[in-house]
Amino acid sequence: MVAFLLIILVLVFLIVLIDWIPMLNTWQSRIKMGQFVDFAAWSNKIIATSANWLNRTPTIKVTDNTRVIIIDVFRGNYKRSSIQSWQQGALLMGLSQYVMQSDDAKIKKQIAAFVDSKLDGRGNWKIQPREVDEVLLVFAISKTPGFNFLQNKPALDATYNLIQNAVGTDGTVTYRKDFPDYRLVDTIGFVSPFLVRYGLQVGNNAAVQLGLNQIREFNKYGMQDNAFIPCHSYEIDSKLPVGLFGWGRGMGWYSIGLMDSWLELPNEHPDKNELAQMIIKLAKAAMQFQKPNGSWSWIIMSSEKQSDSSTTAILSWFLSNAAILPEIASECTIALDRALAYLQKVTRRGGAIDFSQGDTKGIGVYSQQFNILPFTQGFCLRAIYN
Repeated sequence: MVAFLLIILVLVFLIVLIDWIPMLNTWQSRIKMGQFVDFAAWSNKIIATSANWLNRTPTIKVTDNTRVIIIDVFRGNYKRSSIQSWQQGALLMGLSQYVMQSDDAKIKKQIAAFVDSKLDGRGNWKIQPREVDEVLLVFAISKTPGFNFLQNKPALDATYNLIQNAVGTDGTVTYRKDFPDYRLVDTIGFVSPFLVRYGLQVGNNAAVQLGLNQIREFNKYGMQDNAFIPCHSYEIDSKLPVGLFGWGRGMGWYSIGLMDSWLELPNEHPDKNELAQMIIKLAKAAMQFQKPNGSWSWIIMSSEKQSDSSTTAILSWFLSNAAILPEIASECTIALDRALAYLQKVTRRGGAIDFSQGDTKGIGVYSQQFNILPFTQGFCLRAIYN
């Protein structure tokens, strides 16, 4: 009996310990946050942390639960590979942007090792992507320095086939096959840049137009009238928006799909100017809601809501590119500087940017956990080294 009670006590202790270790780690990591000597010291710390995370990416929880999390682990509700993939994709894009400017041999080697871990050497994936979330990582891999598009075309063809199999009855890409009636803003960020890049590389205009039409259709049915602020989704039969207008990372997903697609298009492409006009409208919509501290709230129109570093990092990168356009160059540069100053202030002494919103649970169900997110790290690097 005594032995049984001891076993129970040990198990309870271990369960409590598993719950408390992450909270204690977060608490101690926030001590002396943002106290960097200068911008260069901060950016170097961001690079080092991002490089360490690329091949050992921290697990991003599916659940917001912070008690008895061992149950979520056993039920498979703690992590998901598709979520991890877009963390890695953002890190990869950020580090690739950095090495294109720095020629850092060590990080180039880390990038090459990561890409090699995904491909079998014969142009195929070692593990086939199964969800559209994973396409962002494929796009990131295709943009790494030295990537051979033709040599790895079988893997990219397989990704294109994955997307084609996810096209719904309305001719746009679904987020999940078991979720066919809604078009989520997330999907624009996941698939449109890849489709445009892939289509241009292989001469498949249908792929390019599928990526662009994902944006155009969302503009018709998922945007707030006159404000150019995206909703979380729309329902394809009623054409009515569903979910929250102004979800910060939702605006981020839209901006990723729009900007990366625009950047892939050559200047002479007939759709280039159409996307440029969307970029101007989105940049103006975003900048009017930037908070005095340089951040954006997780609901961008509500300044009293918690600031979200993931939204702030994405929009920093978006504005760094939008500044190319002379109509909005000055405003974008000012907003970018303020946003990067905010991100510096919320970076832990170890180099991890803090206070990013956790993973979304569904349409209208948003995380209230704000912690580290490797995805944020990657887009911060893309903004710094643009």
